[in-house]
Amino acid sequence: MTSRLITPLIMAGGAGTRLWPLSRDSMPKQFITLLDDGLSTFQATLLRVKGDGFANPIVVTNNEFRFVVAEQMRAVGVVGDIVLEPERRDSAPAIAIGALLVSQKDEKGLCLALAADHVIPDVEAFRRDCGRAASLAADGPIMTFGIVPTEPATGYGYIEPGKPLKSEGANTVARFVEKPDAATARGYVEQGFLWNSGNFIFSAERMLAELEAFVPEVLSGATRALAAATKDLDFLRLDPKGFAEATKVSIDYAVMEKTRHAGVLRATFGWSDVGSWDSLQAIRPQDEGGNVLEGPVVAIGTRNSLIRSDEILTAVIGLDDAVVVTTRDAVLVTTKARAAEVKGLVERLKKEGRREATEHLRMYRPWGWYQRIDLGGRFQVKRINVKPGGLLSLQKHFHRAEHWVVVSGTAEVTLDGTVSYIHENESIYLPIGCTHRLANPGKIPLELIEVQVGSYTGEDDIIRIEDIYARA
Repeated sequence: MTSRLITPLIMAGGAGTRLWPLSRDSMPKQFITLLDDGLSTFQATLLRVKGDGFANPIVVTNNEFRFVVAEQMRAVGVVGDIVLEPERRDSAPAIAIGALLVSQKDEKGLCLALAADHVIPDVEAFRRDCGRAASLAADGPIMTFGIVPTEPATGYGYIEPGKPLKSEGANTVARFVEKPDAATARGYVEQGFLWNSGNFIFSAERMLAELEAFVPEVLSGATRALAAATKDLDFLRLDPKGFAEATKVSIDYAVMEKTRHAGVLRATFGWSDVGSWDSLQAIRPQDEGGNVLEGPVVAIGTRNSLIRSDEILTAVIGLDDAVVVTTRDAVLVTTKARAAEVKGLVERLKKEGRREATEHLRMYRPWGWYQRIDLGGRFQVKRINVKPGGLLSLQKHFHRAEHWVVVSGTAEVTLDGTVSYIHENESIYLPIGCTHRLANPGKIPLELIEVQVGSYTGEDDIIRIEDIYARA
């Protein structure tokens, strides 16, 4: 490995709509536990690049995920910079930001751009390949990891290797090609093409030069956004005006398909982008019928299917090559062959104004989470969990009163300036318009039931007066 430390740039702002209803805008797939290791793919990505040879990571995400990112980093003991994009602009602006930050410390510094939602089981092979790719990237090329195809997949872009480079298994890139049809994909596999993993190692100097050459508006927008960025708690918040000037474009279109300095390393590690339900099934343990069964599931006469349920008993009879996913508020049933069309389904649900398209019943906040239990015309019932030391904002509502019943733990309640402590099986009433705040002063999670009654119970009827998380 080169003597220079590699700075991981982890892009964690995607929506992951192809894994709906498990993955939604409010908690997308990179932050959800998909495998048996108890980690999200974001956390697994962090741990792959922790330790010798790697600097602290730069994580680029958006405002809605900032506290989830911070909490999941803390949980696995990783320290790094968290950069907040004002809006989603695809991978080229994010990589431009990362290259600029690395160049501020070392203009020839190496950067490893990674998606946060990929699955790579063999960590040691991945780290070895990073070392080999870094040694090549130090001499100038932008190295990408090419995956040896296991099938003629139509869901991936392909790379045609060119002339050999000085490291075994490394070549120049003859060309990048878009996702093919089935017949073309078979031809690509026969000709030795590789899948494009979308992960790259490059020197900051080289990437900035190529961005300037091919998409100067992306680089100039990123530069202005970074120059006018502000610190917000532990986050670096990019300037919205400058960032909006950066064209929304992927790094493949912006640079990799145009540059003469692209190289590809044939990866020795297994890889999946978990881009759809059928790809998740392919990497999960299967029973004798080829099924992946997760949660309270009963399957009879069913083969080669993925059946997953979070909580509700889900029974399936006589289905082959199917995907059935059950959550508390939505059910998906499709064939594996059409699993990629879930993205279009989600877009339709969004147009119809269905909140299930974007929001989970359980919504995470920096202080803990809440989960909707019931919703009616003039009421809403929530289950609220506040972690030890958690402190909600000082707030008030114009359209609803609230009643809190403590189930476990102790609640510290501030009501119009008066502080009181509410214990298990005790309750407190918060009238419309009162100023109030909830905190957990204890050492165990605080759980309570909140009953809202009023003409409007939406989340936007929260007037924050004071907030330690800078949301006021």
